[in-house]
Amino acid sequence: MSVVQFLTGESADAHGRRITEVLLQNDQWLEREHNYIQWLFPLLDESAQVHDAPVLSQEDVTLLRASSEAQSNQQAAVERMLQFYTDNTHWLTETDHNHLRITRILKSIRLLQSLEAAEVVYNILMEQVRQADKLIAAKNVAFWTDAVGLSYKP
Repeated sequence: MSVVQFLTGESADAHGRRITEVLLQNDQWLEREHNYIQWLFPLLDESAQVHDAPVLSQEDVTLLRASSEAQSNQQAAVERMLQFYTDNTHWLTETDHNHLRITRILKSIRLLQSLEAAEVVYNILMEQVRQADKLIAAKNVAFWTDAVGLSYKP
């Protein structure tokens, strides 16, 4: 099963889920499950958390950047995850597994869409952090800023 075919909507992931099914899941499912985020937001390197997660090749990146279906589907995934982070505040704490997800999301958007698209997501999430006035570990925020090519100044 190819992550390219998953993101273009042509096939299911390794767990038999199509992208449309994943995006329709409720917030509790998104929080509980840990093997979908790598399919929605793949990277060139292996996941340290999910060992059977897909890994992109340079050819995959080229195909996904050129595919309007993949671009549209990943943008729908961005919107779903932003809704998840807007509707829930449990991740607004010093450290949380969602911080790793956010790093992956930002890196994948930058890789497969554009730096500008990643910066938009970064700015939305950082505004939530500012509004919540919660202390997130500086190293986690630094990972996010690095993912979009910014430099973090605490």
